[in-house]
Amino acid sequence: MSWLKSMMEKEPEEPENPIGTIVIGTLDPDMHITPKEMVRKSLKKAGFKCIDVGKKAPASDFVSQAKNNNADIIAVSINTAPAKNNLPGLMSQIQAAGLTAKIMIGGAAVDKSDADEIGAMFGETREEAVALAKKAMGQ
Repeated sequence: MSWLKSMMEKEPEEPENPIGTIVIGTLDPDMHITPKEMVRKSLKKAGFKCIDVGKKAPASDFVSQAKNNNADIIAVSINTAPAKNNLPGLMSQIQAAGLTAKIMIGGAAVDKSDADEIGAMFGETREEAVALAKKAMGQ
């Protein structure tokens, strides 16, 4: 029930002096927003500015928002096998755009070996996501 409680939490305030900027969303065709929302709210509470590309976001949305907002981290929620299959395309677009943002993945369809394969950080919980993001920012 903790996921339900976390979804009912009110929207955190925008941080006044953000630690960093994170673009976050679920990779197309994944429609599961609950895990992404739990992580997004936790990151925001921890002091990160979060740019939400939403659910079923194509790789191009992650890339354009990361570019437009000078993102430090791109956080991708992957809860279905078809979304996992789109990870290589996302990584190709990130590299082609010359982005230097750190990549963080999590969700039911991925594990640490998937993250290692693409050079990303991996977290299983929202608490791990916050710790990883802070570490990526040198905190």
